[in-house]
Amino acid sequence: MTTSEQSSHGEVTPQWRDRKRYLWLFGLVAPTSLGLAAVLVWASHRLGWDRPAAVWWWIGPLLVYVLLPILDRFFGPDGQNPPEEVMEQLERDRYYRWCVYAFIPCQLASLVFAAYLWTAPDLSWLGIEGGLGLWSKIGVAFTVGVMGGVGINTAHELGHKKDDLERWLSKITLAQTGYGHFYIEHNRGHHVRVATPEDPASARFAESFWSFLPRSVWGGLRSGWALERTRLRRMGKGPWTVRNDVLNAWAMTVVLWGALAVLFGPGVLPFLLLQAVYGFSLLETVNYLEHYGLLRQRTESGRYVRCTPEHSWNSDHLVTNIFLFHLQRHSDHHAAPTRRYQTLRSMDGAPELPAGYAGMITLAYFPPLWRKVMDHRVLAHYRGDITRVNIQPSKRHRVLARYGVAG
Repeated sequence: MTTSEQSSHGEVTPQWRDRKRYLWLFGLVAPTSLGLAAVLVWASHRLGWDRPAAVWWWIGPLLVYVLLPILDRFFGPDGQNPPEEVMEQLERDRYYRWCVYAFIPCQLASLVFAAYLWTAPDLSWLGIEGGLGLWSKIGVAFTVGVMGGVGINTAHELGHKKDDLERWLSKITLAQTGYGHFYIEHNRGHHVRVATPEDPASARFAESFWSFLPRSVWGGLRSGWALERTRLRRMGKGPWTVRNDVLNAWAMTVVLWGALAVLFGPGVLPFLLLQAVYGFSLLETVNYLEHYGLLRQRTESGRYVRCTPEHSWNSDHLVTNIFLFHLQRHSDHHAAPTRRYQTLRSMDGAPELPAGYAGMITLAYFPPLWRKVMDHRVLAHYRGDITRVNIQPSKRHRVLARYGVAG
């Protein structure tokens, strides 16, 4: 929304207001959803709806796969970009930082509550005889996994900043999923190699999500370790030191999981493992769709051209924008990685996804449907020139032949 007011000198000064300012608090839905689920389970049992009550423990997946795509469809694109003249003021507004910081205590409280639910032998206060059944336990793990996946995105927002506190908070947020190496690999690896064959987090044309997932997980881990080892070598140190930011981030996971195992017993460990795997898999699904098939071309010197908005898939759907702190405005993020989420813009020239991230995540699980929706968009982005696309090496000859190009 833009209004104007007249200054004492007769000049008209634009006044801009962020219409999403208080909507950003809905970013706390993910880390508080387990508490809501418990209330709904309790209410269902009080009303005598015992059999369907357990469905509420799956509130996280229901939110990601059902509610968010519907809301994105209903509310449509965001459409509001902050003008250049308010960017500095918007960046300095600490309210937006506290919206992100608030995620962390909610996340930790929900993780402790989930560990209790998973291991408690008696949940009669919720109307449940004995402890949770297997179906309910898996639902709790997946709901907390959604929180962990969104938590990696929160850590992503914090980890790009220059403030030491925010970088430290980023590692704490990653501890739940054991994905501490993301702090290194994303900032110093992915942002350097994005939209190139060398980047494990950039999906290739004709590569299914199920092929991409192990490549990105293992490739990101190896890259993060190698980047830290190289940095420490330049300082004259070996990798086995507390100064290794991969090791000290992983140590936070060991401390967190160890504390939960002491509090709730070793029976909590399968829960912690399940929620972590599901959580970082959600993050990798988002990685998959953000750069699918896009390729930075090489200059005459052999170097890759600078990353521009055309090298990231963009989406500007309002509801998921709020849920993920503008992660969908990914093109602007790669153009200015340290820019805070509230100032990210939807960029002209960026290729657009046909739906919000929430809707595209489900599509990614089904490779034939994904390729039917996305492959022609990749080709259209490059004006029909398949040679400019980042193609899966094992399928390169077949893909080129399909489009009439000699491999």
